[in-house]
Amino acid sequence: MTTTGRPAGDRAEGVVQVVILLAVAGMAGAASFTHVHDWTMHNSPAHTGDWFGWANAMVSELIPLAAGLEVRRRRRKHLPVGAYPIALILGAVALSLAGQFAEAKPGPSGWLISAVPALGFLALVKLVLSRPTSSPDSVPTVPASASVRDERTDTGPVPDRQAVAVPAPAPLVPVSVPTVPVSVPTVPDGYPAPPLDPALIAAARTAAADHERGHGRVITRDALRAALKVSNATASDLLRTLRTEPATPPAVPANGVRPDLAKVPE
Repeated sequence: MTTTGRPAGDRAEGVVQVVILLAVAGMAGAASFTHVHDWTMHNSPAHTGDWFGWANAMVSELIPLAAGLEVRRRRRKHLPVGAYPIALILGAVALSLAGQFAEAKPGPSGWLISAVPALGFLALVKLVLSRPTSSPDSVPTVPASASVRDERTDTGPVPDRQAVAVPAPAPLVPVSVPTVPVSVPTVPDGYPAPPLDPALIAAARTAAADHERGHGRVITRDALRAALKVSNATASDLLRTLRTEPATPPAVPANGVRPDLAKVPE
């Protein structure tokens, strides 16, 4: 979407203003440049080139214009103007007015008439440079639909979404998954020792009783292991069994021989 430019009235006013500015600049340049040139040449040594007078005239008359453009640029970019451009403008204006007054007829009327071209040109330049860079009315408004169309990268035809047939999803078929029972074995806290032979327990009791009668103290694991010719683990289990299980008097058979006194085969 293209936005309309400036109104015809604004364009016409701008053209007229430019024409006036050029006319004033031409006449002010002819007057001010001539005054500064003549003032420079009257106060310069003999045989000084004529170009030196025009150089001073250009410096004194064009520096304010260049400094004003710099001030406008800084304001447009929201930068601090600073004191240096302002000092350049004031110094150049003072130099130009000094040249105008020096070449004028002595007296207030002569000074004023001589300074009018330079002051008029500087005032008009200041008016043009102080113009706002943009106005709120000149900001173009772009509709949201246009920006959305510009952001698209695919310029091909867009298919009609309503004409595309979307198949219906297939019905879900229930699937039966057989459940397999899993038996989790129970793990005991420890590894219990295998059950001891009752005959070995009886022999251990006999050896313990004989050791206590002969030595007057309880049998140790090493003594029990040596007496029964068993391993250290078996001797420890036998001692543990003797301490936890009370001894029961064995029954006496008809032949009168106690089984706990029988000789344990090696």
